[in-house]
Amino acid sequence: MNSSQIQTFFETLKRVNPSPQTELEYTNVFELLAAVLLSAQATDVGVNKATRRLFPVANTPAKMLALGVEGLSGYIKTIGLYPTKAKNLIATCRILVEQHGGKVPGTREALEALPGVGRKTANVVLNVAFGQPTMAVDTHIFRVSNRTGLAPGKNVVAVEQGLMKRVPAYYLVDAHHWLILHGRYVCQARKPQCPRCAVASCCDFPDKTRD
Repeated sequence: MNSSQIQTFFETLKRVNPSPQTELEYTNVFELLAAVLLSAQATDVGVNKATRRLFPVANTPAKMLALGVEGLSGYIKTIGLYPTKAKNLIATCRILVEQHGGKVPGTREALEALPGVGRKTANVVLNVAFGQPTMAVDTHIFRVSNRTGLAPGKNVVAVEQGLMKRVPAYYLVDAHHWLILHGRYVCQARKPQCPRCAVASCCDFPDKTRD
């Protein structure tokens, strides 16, 4: 995908969806962090079902810490890998309370120091909560970037670096949402929906599907 195609690609995605948002449900920065941590290897739908019960009870680090691992586990046991996630989330809450005054930090270094928070989770929080132009590469973004020729790479770090270089600065803050949603609903893994794809003309994928 050349620079002209990339410009058209994002112009089109912006026109179709001017204000893309994460599909995780949250009302404050801590809820966002918790939801993203819980979403690893799980669906947003599944996480939202659990957090609709959890967040009314514990929507701050102090309140969630008070639940303890066992108490938290009761709310998130429908989410994959919940025992590990419960331990990590409680440990994260303790650090937030003891070291950050109960606030979610806005730096990559501080976020990645939290248990269960890797680069992708930090990127989501920095982008969504703090408006930073980061690229949280998940399976959808990895697939779309490689399939379309937008930013091919053999691993998520290579794709992230490629996207940060190739996506026009004007679109960077919203780009990861557009790409996730495009991969989730249009450029799907098993059968990409090429006939209804608004950006098919920009895409290098040689095996486009037909109706």
